[in-house]
Amino acid sequence: MVDDVELKYLRRCVELATEALEAGDEPFGSVLVGADGTVLAEDHNRVASGDRTRHPEFELARWSAAHMTPEERAAATVYTSGEHCPMCAAAHAWVGLGRIVYVASSEQLMVWLAELGVPAPPVRTLPIREVAPGVIVDGPVPGLADEVRALQRRFHHAED
Repeated sequence: MVDDVELKYLRRCVELATEALEAGDEPFGSVLVGADGTVLAEDHNRVASGDRTRHPEFELARWSAAHMTPEERAAATVYTSGEHCPMCAAAHAWVGLGRIVYVASSEQLMVWLAELGVPAPPVRTLPIREVAPGVIVDGPVPGLADEVRALQRRFHHAED
């Protein structure tokens, strides 16, 4: 269950996704929050650089490994505009991060992209729980999912 405090973090993820879109990148954003509610790090997609691994969730996993103890990582939460891809879910689990809360599911994203005629990605989309079964996951968040869908439509030049 997502509460009002968590909605604030998720709204920030949507803002970061918008920043990515405005920078010419795919619209995804993520925020890493410590157990005490402190925002520790945030990022948005940077795959337009040519490095397709520059997902914000992957960057936050790397950041957490370099700056947090294992105990701090386990107690932290990653909030994100879209459900982790398999690469990011694996990185999250390998560094021992805690809970994930996402706005839009990978299943929703795949439906939206198919509607827009976007080709399937080179890696199969899997739910986080299939890649990292020990991670606690919450999402999607219906009210904000429409905003994430609109960002995807803008990125792929579709009219609403």
